Amino acid sequence: MSVLDSIVKAYDIRGTVPDQLDVDVAHALGVGFAAFVRADQVVIARDMRPSGPALVEAFARGVMEQGVDVIDIGLASTDLMYYAAGVLDMPGAMFTASHNPAGYNGIKLCLAGARPIGVDTGLVDVQAVAQQVLDGGGPRRAATCGKCTERELLSDFADHVVSFVDPAEIGSMKVVADTANGMGGLVVPAVFERLGGVELEVMFGELDGTFPNHPADPLQPANQRDLRARVVSGGFDLGLAFDGDADRVFVVDETGHGLSGSTTTAILAAATLRQHPGATILHNLICSKTVPEVVSELGGTPVRTRVGHSFIKQIMADTGALFGGEHSAHYYFARNFNADSGLIASLMVMAEVGRSAQPLSVVRQPYERYAASGEINTQVDDAAAVIERISEQYSECDQDRLDGLTVDCGDWWFNLRPSNTEPLLRLNLEAADRSSCDDAVGTLLAQITS
Repeated sequence: MSVLDSIVKAYDIRGTVPDQLDVDVAHALGVGFAAFVRADQVVIARDMRPSGPALVEAFARGVMEQGVDVIDIGLASTDLMYYAAGVLDMPGAMFTASHNPAGYNGIKLCLAGARPIGVDTGLVDVQAVAQQVLDGGGPRRAATCGKCTERELLSDFADHVVSFVDPAEIGSMKVVADTANGMGGLVVPAVFERLGGVELEVMFGELDGTFPNHPADPLQPANQRDLRARVVSGGFDLGLAFDGDADRVFVVDETGHGLSGSTTTAILAAATLRQHPGATILHNLICSKTVPEVVSELGGTPVRTRVGHSFIKQIMADTGALFGGEHSAHYYFARNFNADSGLIASLMVMAEVGRSAQPLSVVRQPYERYAASGEINTQVDDAAAVIERISEQYSECDQDRLDGLTVDCGDWWFNLRPSNTEPLLRLNLEAADRSSCDDAVGTLLAQITS
């Protein structure tokens, strides 16, 4: 199996450095990207990982060998790169491994206008050309190589983010952000300095791709522990936990309790529908049932999608949806080129709190109607066989196969999806109350492992 088969995932490229992803592989992928997009210019950015500069240089060299110019915006969050690809109307490449440990790096690719590139939308084509290059072939070099130009877009991006809210609605507020030594340390202060009434404290704001304080994966509750404690001890109105490339954010209320991605999605859906009555709102299929309920109650149109940014961005474009949310804390905005942004989501939640004149612990209550299991991973030998067996055991319940297996038993439901990269089944389950949820999880896990 080629190294590219190991690192090309459903939505991006990701692997360990240098045994899987090295400068030769990066160079080959640069050639493949340029051959696929057939553009005059591409924009490239990177996060703070130590391996980034060398990989970017090699990738850019591959791009320029095909006669394509490179606009290098340097250190950036992923949503800053998407903004650049949108506002400059050119394809983009972001070097990041997001929340993965320090030994990893990767590339998120997009077309002009920040349109997604995944396995179904071009990533396989990029891989095929890159493999030819690694095998000693590939397309010929252009007669004239492209050139590289550096450009600064952070200030413009910060203005763009702030344009999604009325700063007067946010008003005076104390906010603490844990940026986990990731790119939030660069972009969060740049945005918040435009909010005159907000007092910001940044935890672990130094850009350090070795992650000396804790992993940059706020989906894991243990990585929010420091933030939750600081929110309470410092008397903050809310806390924000960003991942390594700062495109995701988890929110913590003033009591130190975190909001799920589903709760935040519901809050942002309500805010969108107040400004745009009747709008279409997307939610992935592991979001709480609260989300489509809230959208319908407020006169909007909820649309259920598969998990993953490339699917959601495409459906946003197809349906004209104004907002989309994932339980994993990716939040997508039509006016942000259908791309996700943790910063835009943060400011919109803050505006909701300011507008309500109530603490976030109160604001969140109407959007939390059920008890959820969180994502539970189970290692199995044959994921497809287990899914078929579980489907048969719940044949009397409503089922669909939009993404894995979803079973709706009325007062509780679950989704069971195979991992794209590991021999794992991912279970998400929701029920009317905590006791019912725990009982159902116990039963289902026993059935999965039997």
